[in-house]
Amino acid sequence: MQPLTSDWIQKAEGDFVTAGRELRARKLPNHNACCFHAQQCAEKYLKARLQEAQIRFPKTHDLLKLLELVLQKEPFWETLRPALTYLNEFAVSFRYPGESADKATAKEAFGFCAIVRKEVRHGLFLKS
Repeated sequence: MQPLTSDWIQKAEGDFVTAGRELRARKLPNHNACCFHAQQCAEKYLKARLQEAQIRFPKTHDLLKLLELVLQKEPFWETLRPALTYLNEFAVSFRYPGESADKATAKEAFGFCAIVRKEVRHGLFLKS
């Protein structure tokens, strides 16, 4: 595995842990942060797979653009499109005044993140 791929994975895992911690927090849970970190985890895992496949990718938070690129190597990941579509909006929404996530939204975001994480880790031959 390329060193930069490992770096992307470490960053993705940090986001996964943070999203889970915020979802489980009993005192002052930050559901907005859970959604954001769920999106970030998915984004960084897609970038890890692209990096490992040596597919150049733009600086973007758009999960669907990244999916289109990774489908060259992982065509069956088309099944991830609904999860990535759901997570895509959380790169920006809930980070600014006007909208806030509730626990149900955070739980769903984390669930979709876990699906993406599992599939990408499998594609990178990592334990789930």
